[in-house]
Amino acid sequence: MATAPTTTAPPPASPVHSLVRQLIRDSGYVLIGLPLALVGFVLAVVGIPLAAALLVTTLGLPVLAGTLYAARALADVERHRLPAVLHQPRVRPDYLVPAPDARFWRRVLVPMRDPQSWLDLLHALGKLLVALPTFSVLVVWWVAGIAGTSYAAYDRMIPHSPDNQDLSQLLGMGDGTAGRVILNTAIGVFCLFTLPLVARGCARLQAGLARSLLTGVAEMRNRISTLEEQRRAAVSAEASALRRLERDIHDGPQQRLVRLAMDLSRAREQLAADPNEARRTLDEAVGQTRDTLAELRALSRGIAPPVLVDRGLPSALAALAGRGLIPIELRVDPALGVPEGRLDPAVESTAYFVVAEALANVAKHSRAAECRVTVERDGPLLRVDVTDDGQGGAHLAKGHGLAGIADRVRAAGGRLAVTSPAGGPTEVRAELPR
Repeated sequence: MATAPTTTAPPPASPVHSLVRQLIRDSGYVLIGLPLALVGFVLAVVGIPLAAALLVTTLGLPVLAGTLYAARALADVERHRLPAVLHQPRVRPDYLVPAPDARFWRRVLVPMRDPQSWLDLLHALGKLLVALPTFSVLVVWWVAGIAGTSYAAYDRMIPHSPDNQDLSQLLGMGDGTAGRVILNTAIGVFCLFTLPLVARGCARLQAGLARSLLTGVAEMRNRISTLEEQRRAAVSAEASALRRLERDIHDGPQQRLVRLAMDLSRAREQLAADPNEARRTLDEAVGQTRDTLAELRALSRGIAPPVLVDRGLPSALAALAGRGLIPIELRVDPALGVPEGRLDPAVESTAYFVVAEALANVAKHSRAAECRVTVERDGPLLRVDVTDDGQGGAHLAKGHGLAGIADRVRAAGGRLAVTSPAGGPTEVRAELPR
């Protein structure tokens, strides 16, 4: 019987707490960004001219390589800081590396042949143009907010000459203490209320430049590689499914249809000479027809189970577990079966075939006494776990059933992991984006 797993989630943070925490992160990012920008600017304006001046000697190229490596180190520091602002995983480009047997000059030339190294240097040179104004704006906003809201506490300590006009006087609020306190406090409150927005804008401005130069190309390359891998996996999974379907049709229904044709031909010949024998032959042909239809229904379930399309993943997995040869404990989130909670059909189909192939392996090879299947949501993912207490030894080698399922999972943008030490237990885990 399918039961929903129970999990205890931590209580969500209050909006005020989240806002204050993000304000601290953004402010720290912007304030620390200026010293790093100064270091990078000095590195660029010293390293590049020095390397250019020394190019006439053998020292120019090593100096330039050292400058690029130093810019890379600063870029790595910046990449480490980006997730706090952008809320995205840290991405580090795959830099060119020298061959293990490369000589000195080949190692020196490696960073110069890497486009990302020059983007790191460009970021070190240009970051100051963004860090300096954002640093200044944020500091002014912090000072105005704190000084304005606390102005009433230190107004009496500020000397006010009769010859000087305060801003409150220029705005027609009078020359008394009350006008000054009200105006400065209002400015401070406005700055404090808008401080999270200003800090967020300054941080995003700095982080946007860093992301475009330091991780943008790497993200694009990673995305292209992922799409190419998914396309290859989809082609491989489709080819494996077609080969399996062709083999199953050849070994099953096709052979029975050949036998059916032979039985019908024999019955026709026997009809005049021996009607009783012809009747027995026709009865055998009817049995062959029933068996052929049963095999065709089984094959259709392997292509697209009707219960999966009509009633959703929990019902399809329950029917699958009901045909198992060993006891199967099934735990599926029941919300996956209601119309508003159903997943994309491609994700449902992939999850179903992961369980089906894993259970087929359990029945054929594991010698297990029991099996457990868990399908549940895990944040943005759908997690599918199939665990048995068998002898272990399952793997993703090419030509095995799990290899085809791994291709199908990769084609859907997920990943498949198999843990199966000798002696068991075996765990097949798939994580699919939903």
